[in-house]
Amino acid sequence: MSELRPAGLGPADTLRTGAAGLRARPVRAVLSALGIAIGIATMVAVIGISSSGREELLRRLDALGTGLLTVSAGRSLFGEESRLPEESVEMVRRIGPVQDAAATGGTGATVRRTGLIPEEVTGGIAVLAARPELLEVLGARPAEGVFPVDGGYPAVMLGSTAAERLGVRAPGVRVWIGDRWFSVTGVLRPVGLAPEVDRSVLVGWDAARRYLGFDGRPTTIYERSSDESVAAVRAVLARTVNPENPEEVEISRPSDALRAKAEASGALTGLLLGLGAVALLVGGVGVANTMVISVLERRKEIGLRRSLGATRGQIRAQFLVESLLLSLCGGLAGAVLGALATAGFAAWKGWPAVVPPWSLGAGLLATVLLGTAAGLYPAVRAARVSPAVALTA
Repeated sequence: MSELRPAGLGPADTLRTGAAGLRARPVRAVLSALGIAIGIATMVAVIGISSSGREELLRRLDALGTGLLTVSAGRSLFGEESRLPEESVEMVRRIGPVQDAAATGGTGATVRRTGLIPEEVTGGIAVLAARPELLEVLGARPAEGVFPVDGGYPAVMLGSTAAERLGVRAPGVRVWIGDRWFSVTGVLRPVGLAPEVDRSVLVGWDAARRYLGFDGRPTTIYERSSDESVAAVRAVLARTVNPENPEEVEISRPSDALRAKAEASGALTGLLLGLGAVALLVGGVGVANTMVISVLERRKEIGLRRSLGATRGQIRAQFLVESLLLSLCGGLAGAVLGALATAGFAAWKGWPAVVPPWSLGAGLLATVLLGTAAGLYPAVRAARVSPAVALTA
């Protein structure tokens, strides 16, 4: 005859035993899993929203291109503000790889809705002289209307931020600049690579000369070339624009600011992830507390199982599996909620919805580790319960 051996609990049996404890107290299980779900949902949503925003910035950058350089006048060795030559735009256009160039010039004028508003109340809006080719170089598009015909007429186009601050939503109204009325012929969409234009009112070059005392010298030059030629063009721009004092010329690449903004979003993401981790930790403490109470309430059940032959290891496995199942239910619910929150926010903002797979995997891994840690002490405590004491308690 073959030797008889005591029957053990297989993995499926252990899983069913652990799940039975959750089914016996569903409300408590749901409330305990809720803390885990909130923590995981927060972490997944934070990572997803941050990734979606970064993807939107990079898509905008690809659409706008990285071949735009900005040239502006710096300061002389004596600290005085330098000036760019009047013919500097034409000199930039002579550089071989340059596709096009345009400029804006500061007029020093202020803009207001009426002449009754004090000149000091500028709203942070600049009045710049410009030519129509500026829109093409910047890739800017009008939301309403057109750029004013540069025939010396008192007309303007408003940047998006300037229009908002002035309370102008469409062409056909007038604004007060200097000592006269100017007609609004158009409103620009936001210009991704030149936010300073969003905060400006654009006046035709000749009109600025005639009505605002503009001297015709550009303040900022925008140059566009192919992405491959940017470094070569940048190397010769300063000497081309101001051959006498190239050290007084400042050159920047606006696309670098957008890229830096995309990378800098990680700082806020780290802070919010910390808050999510705190919520997850609180959820883990809740699971541990639930399991400890469960062990105290089920002492008779533990004693009966021990009396029927259950080993200490089987008791430990039962409560550890119960803790893991409780945490996993919360983790899975949190991952789904976080992904849905990301998709909803991205749809509201018009962004591409991006939920990195690693964030879901990391969330579930954190759930497993937390469930194990939260269930370890209650499981050990349950295994130490004496059958005799438990049944007589």
